[in-house]
Amino acid sequence: MTNRTVLISGGGIAGPALAFWLAAAGFRPTLIEQAPQLRAGGYVIDFWGHGYWIAERMGLAADINRVGYHVREMRIVNDSGKRVAGFGTDVFGELTNDRYVTLARSDLARLLFEKIKDTTEIIFGDEIVGFEERSDGVRVRLKHGAEREFDLVIGADGLHSGVRRLAFGPRHQFEKKLGYAVAAFEVEDYRPRDEDVYLMYGQPGRMVGRFTLHHNRTLFLFVYAVDSGSLPKALGTQKQMLREKYEDGGWECAHILEELDRTDGLYFDSVSQIRMNRWSQGRIALAGDAAFCVSLLAGQGSALAIISAYVLAGELLEADGRHQEGFLNYEAFLREYIQKKQRGAKRFAAALAPRTQLGLLIRNLVTKAFAVPGLARAVIGKEITDEIQLPDYRWPFLDS
Repeated sequence: MTNRTVLISGGGIAGPALAFWLAAAGFRPTLIEQAPQLRAGGYVIDFWGHGYWIAERMGLAADINRVGYHVREMRIVNDSGKRVAGFGTDVFGELTNDRYVTLARSDLARLLFEKIKDTTEIIFGDEIVGFEERSDGVRVRLKHGAEREFDLVIGADGLHSGVRRLAFGPRHQFEKKLGYAVAAFEVEDYRPRDEDVYLMYGQPGRMVGRFTLHHNRTLFLFVYAVDSGSLPKALGTQKQMLREKYEDGGWECAHILEELDRTDGLYFDSVSQIRMNRWSQGRIALAGDAAFCVSLLAGQGSALAIISAYVLAGELLEADGRHQEGFLNYEAFLREYIQKKQRGAKRFAAALAPRTQLGLLIRNLVTKAFAVPGLARAVIGKEITDEIQLPDYRWPFLDS
C-alpha cells in the first residue's frame, strides 16, 4: 500500500474515529490536538443511525450506553414551569432499531481515544502552522515541534479548522451563518433535577434548555437569534450578552444566570454550516465538521463525523492508498447525503428558536401533535433515518 503515514489534525470525534479506521486499514496514523489534554464538558449530543452502527463495529456500543442517557421526554414549559407541549422519545428508538442514545460529546471522544491509544501516535498541545506539499508527501511545520514528513494530511479539526484555512482559504469563504448563536455550560448541585427529561423554555428568538447529567451535574443550552455581526470572544463579554438576552425571561432564567456568573467553562459560538465545492486538494483532505459542518443544532454532527471517517478510511483502503482516487470516491459517496442533512439542519434551527410569538405557537402545536400515534414517525422519520447504505469494507487489521 502507498501513502501509509497520515497526519490527522483534531482530537474531537472525526479525528480519533479516522485514526481507528486508518489503523484497521493498515495505515500509520498520527493525531495532533491543539488542546493540552482531552476536552471535558461542552454539551450533549444525540447519537444514532449509521454513526451508531459504526461505533458498534468499533466495539463501543456497551460503553456508549453505559455513559449515555436514555431520554424519556422532551418537555416545553412556560414562564411558570408548566408543561405546554412535548413528546415522548420512544419514536426515536423505533425509527433507529434502538440504536439511539444521548451522551456527552466529551465522553464519546474519550471512548474513541481509548480505542486508538495503542495504534496511533498522539500529540497533545501542538498544532499545524504550515505545510509544503511535494510530489511524494507533505512537509508539515508544527507550532512547538520540529518539521515532519507525512504522506497525507487530514483536517478533522472542526468548524474553525486550521487545516482548511491553510489549504483552502479563510473560514468566511465557506461558512454559512444560520442567524443564531449557541452557548452551553455545566454546573453542580443545581435544583430542581428532572432525570431523563430535556426541558426547554422559549420566547421569540431565544430558548434555554436544561438537561440533568450524571454525578449531580446539570447542563444548560442557550440558542438565540443574532444579526450578521461577529460574536464576542472574551468570556466576560459573552456572559454579558447572555444576561442581556435572558434577564427578563421567566421560568428559571434568573437562577440560571446566577449560575452563569460562577462558571468559567462556557461554550459560545455561532450556529453555522460549512459548504465547500471540494473536500480535498492534492494530499490534503477534510473530514467531519471541517469539511461540511451541518451546525451544532442539527444534533447529528458527531454521527456524521464518524461516518465520514469510516468512508474516508475505507475508500483509501479500496484505492490501495492512491490518495486522489480515494479522496474523490469518499466525496462522491457522501456529498449528496451531507447536503440533505444540511438542508434539514437549517429547518431545525429555525424551529428550535422561532423568532415570533406565532412561530412559537405553531412549534408548540406541532410538538403537541406528536402525541398522535404515527404522526411523529411521519414528521421526524425522514430527518432521523439514514437514507444511504454504507459499504461493508474488509478491514485487514480490524481485530489486530
